[in-house]
Amino acid sequence: MFRYNIKLALRSMRRNPIMTTLMIAAIAVGIGVSMTTLTVHYMMSGNPIPQKSDVLFAITLDSWNPLRPFDDDRPERAPHQLTYADAERLVNLAEGKRQTAMFETSLIIEPENAGELPFEVGARAATSDFFAMFNVPFLYGSGWDQGADTAAATVAVLTRQLNERLFGGENSVGRELLIQDRRFRVVGVADTWEPVPRFYDPINGGFQEVQDMFIPFNLTRELELGSAGSDWGWKSEDIETFEQWLNSESVWVQYFVELDSPRGREAYIEHLDAYVEGQKQLGRFERPMNNNIYDVMEWMEYHEVVSNDSKVLVGLSFMFLLVCILSTIALLLTKFVGKKGEVSLRRALGADRRTIFRQQIVEVAVIGVAGGLIGLGLAMLGLKGIIALYEPPPGLARLDWVMTATAIGLSVASGILAGLYPAWRVCQIPPASQLKTL
Repeated sequence: MFRYNIKLALRSMRRNPIMTTLMIAAIAVGIGVSMTTLTVHYMMSGNPIPQKSDVLFAITLDSWNPLRPFDDDRPERAPHQLTYADAERLVNLAEGKRQTAMFETSLIIEPENAGELPFEVGARAATSDFFAMFNVPFLYGSGWDQGADTAAATVAVLTRQLNERLFGGENSVGRELLIQDRRFRVVGVADTWEPVPRFYDPINGGFQEVQDMFIPFNLTRELELGSAGSDWGWKSEDIETFEQWLNSESVWVQYFVELDSPRGREAYIEHLDAYVEGQKQLGRFERPMNNNIYDVMEWMEYHEVVSNDSKVLVGLSFMFLLVCILSTIALLLTKFVGKKGEVSLRRALGADRRTIFRQQIVEVAVIGVAGGLIGLGLAMLGLKGIIALYEPPPGLARLDWVMTATAIGLSVASGILAGLYPAWRVCQIPPASQLKTL
């Protein structure tokens, strides 16, 4: 019976090709627009590390001005980052399963080839746990060990792109780089790794690209590394040397901890409270106790990685899809009512209303599938346009299997929704009133 209904649907669609084309086009355009915005929103709000997002936590300590909060609009919030001294002490305490203090900086690489000029690269200073905590894949080698952290060794992990530029993509483990008059040994080359959003550092935007290389956090003093990210201060301090800046109340270091399980959250907060209590006795942390930890998804929400503008755009696109569905309903009413003579004849020959209704619904489902497939193509074009205009990070503007299935399901649902009333309407026409005109 289903095959028979499909055959009838295709025959009916061929009978009115212009109207069929208009209905398919209406659904296709609605699906194309809505799936373009929904896909971007889905990728922006997705879980960037689902395997362990519930055991990775960002740390905040309220070391801010005792006279006013860090954020006047949200006074309950502590600064998003830590002072260098606090981050260094927490790393040394090593209370979690793994922990990393980190910040964004920049370095000057001096190529060995005399014909090449020195160039600047973005770098992330972090501890050795960074790579295991965030599941960084490796093409060659690995991250450095804790011994390199302790010794502040001049070692580096390169991204695949930087390795291509410097060494033509070859295994560069063991090779050396001249960086700011220091010899750095390459210990690993990270494979393609672009978490979307960039959950470990969303402060200046969750869709920034990963830095070109990684170096030990403990090189900060030796190389006098400056922060290329946000640096906030509240206290008037006489800072004349780099060491004084490191010991100042300026907050510019991000801190993440990995716990054995989500249940360890409260115990870790107690650890932070004990640390802050000790600092209070030294005259620091004059504000009320306000230490917090946020898992990955909470941290994304905290920083509003998915803006309200994106949500509004998705809502508007689905309103446009609704307009397309209403247009399809009008077209289907015209088409189905135009078949009232045929329907009345079938009713007179013994077909019941359920059979007629089912056949009409199969027809609109076929129209929905056709519109969905074309809409998928339009969505792909829309995403390519977004890539060309805005150059988003890899993976942000692409249709995965979830979005593809959603598009097909949404198109079929749209077609059926559009066809419910017209199909019901044509089934209510009394056969006798039409048979007289045949």
